[in-house]
Amino acid sequence: MRREIIERQVKVMRERGWDALLSCSPESFAYVTGFLSPTQPLMRWRHAMALVTADGAVSLLVIDMEASTIAAKAPGADIAVWKEFSFDCMQVLSDLLKRRGLTAARIGIETDYLPAADYSDLTRLLPSARFEPAQAALARMRRIKTPAEIEVMRKLSRIADQSINEAFAAVRAGDSEMDLAAALTRGIYAHGAEYFKLMIIATGERSVFPNVGPTARRLQSGDVCRVEIFPIIDGYHVGVCRTAVVQVASKEANRIYNNLTACKHLVLNALKPGAGSGGIYDVYLKKLQELDLPPISFIGHGMGLHLHEDPYLGPTPDQPLEPGMVLAFEPLVFATGHGFGMQIKDVALITPTGCELLSDYTDTDRLIVVK
Repeated sequence: MRREIIERQVKVMRERGWDALLSCSPESFAYVTGFLSPTQPLMRWRHAMALVTADGAVSLLVIDMEASTIAAKAPGADIAVWKEFSFDCMQVLSDLLKRRGLTAARIGIETDYLPAADYSDLTRLLPSARFEPAQAALARMRRIKTPAEIEVMRKLSRIADQSINEAFAAVRAGDSEMDLAAALTRGIYAHGAEYFKLMIIATGERSVFPNVGPTARRLQSGDVCRVEIFPIIDGYHVGVCRTAVVQVASKEANRIYNNLTACKHLVLNALKPGAGSGGIYDVYLKKLQELDLPPISFIGHGMGLHLHEDPYLGPTPDQPLEPGMVLAFEPLVFATGHGFGMQIKDVALITPTGCELLSDYTDTDRLIVVK
């Protein structure tokens, strides 16, 4: 169990008058335990929950299919097991809450994740308990990363950046997007990722599409290639995107890419403690206007156990940046008017004096060339 995270949760419980905090989502379960229940992200009904009480004690609720895996990862943990084909999850959960003396307690719970039918069953089984939404409090907790979280995200940033770089080097004109995807997949695992959640490969005329996977399309001279990958370790993600050109770049491709690098440096220089998230977005929009590039709905966002976390660098309520935040920022333009889209996506850690670029393997000041 991750004691630093548990201590954060205990502090929030004291502030809110909660007797316990029940983490229901895969992300929040991993936040407490340091690992995912393997199939919960794929099958929502395979509930895995972490119960933290106000005294810092932890109990886990897991499905029988995953019980041995969870027990091996959390030796000595208090684990309540429910049976998938007995459909008794809420009954086992209510029994656990009763055993922990929470029959009439105030309990924070992720009401945005637990299905309505399960929530209805739980409140029926524990009519005297008071369940209160906890998702906003959990999201705020996760904004500031612990040193251990930062090291995982530093490693993921290098994995993503290096793997994309090596994948571009492994293909040639005439190879397919699938060949590029194969090289990227090999690199992701070779460099230490557990798996990845999303791979975006968009080349040539497809580079204008934001979130598309690889096809049998073959690379042609002059193609712009956008590649993004989201590797995962212990439930944590980062996303890195790199843009390349096959053999030779057009004048417009070079011009637009150079403008994006100018935007990248603008944002990097703005990322520092106390800077307002909305203010950074406004500065970015002004720069886009100067460069005659179309505006985008946001320039960056937090990352961690979710692909997108607060704060957003966009038209959202202004939030001051704080040391320990890890942000993705992504100067991009899909609608260039020239039949291609471009994107640079990096990962930065807010430090006490500014920021540290975590995705620093590739020199993105120059457009990558595929031979």
